[in-house]
Amino acid sequence: MTRKKKSGGAAPPSQRQLRVGELIRHKLAEMLARGEIHDDVVAGHVITVPEVRLSPDLKLATAYIVPLGGADTDAVIEALNRNKRFIRGELAHAVNLKFAPDIRFRRDETFEEASRIDALLASPKVRQDVEKD
Repeated sequence: MTRKKKSGGAAPPSQRQLRVGELIRHKLAEMLARGEIHDDVVAGHVITVPEVRLSPDLKLATAYIVPLGGADTDAVIEALNRNKRFIRGELAHAVNLKFAPDIRFRRDETFEEASRIDALLASPKVRQDVEKD
């Protein structure tokens, strides 16, 4: 029996992608909390790692980061990119994979999107539709 490929969008992440992404997220958050990344910009910020997504072949990890308060995000991403080689080496020891994934850092925009949706729902135009009997 042959499987038919779904015709809409990308496939959801596999269980292995989710598990390895979570392991990488935990190790990266631990490294940031302990100050293992020796960079003045990184040391000067409290950084949250809400999510790490992996490619299907587990060779590329995208870490979404948010500095506390959302300030200096570009500077923090640049500092993390400068230390990418060290971070990848530490992740290789923590996550037992055949190949350590290449890591890239992106700004996490989910909190901003949630705030935008909340603002839309609180707008007078939407409130009048919701409050109708």
